Amino acid sequence: MLAWIVSLGSWNWFILAALLLFIEVLAPGMFMLWLGLSAILVGLISSVVVWSWQSQLIAFAVFAIASVPAWRHFARKVEKPGDSPFLNRRAEGYVGRIFTLDKPIVGGVGAVRIDDTIWRVTGPDCPAGSRVRVSRADGADLSVVNDQQPVVRT
Repeated sequence: MLAWIVSLGSWNWFILAALLLFIEVLAPGMFMLWLGLSAILVGLISSVVVWSWQSQLIAFAVFAIASVPAWRHFARKVEKPGDSPFLNRRAEGYVGRIFTLDKPIVGGVGAVRIDDTIWRVTGPDCPAGSRVRVSRADGADLSVVNDQQPVVRT
């Protein structure tokens, strides 16, 4: 079996590359793609240069390890910022916006209705119906200030 693999010469790298790329198609994740490209590179070099199988394995390992920073570099350029930057951080999207209090702020705690959700707000005491500006978001709580007061962002 080993003699048959060695008899393939540089084709064994192209076969390995095809196998790795096929695995990438079955289970996409961009990992096997880079290993497949490393195998193609070793196969191309092996078709021009005669070198031992140990050197070929070392070259494959070096190319595979070097492909990780290349993958991160290209992935950063390909990824576009989403059209909903606050999708999983909805409260942060309300910072700086002005809302009307649904329930008065008494003892530093009140409520405001934003779209279909009632949010807990903290801030200075204000009667219901007052306009407040969200100064910061802390988890599911919104810190507010009276609309006439300047917003202090932290």
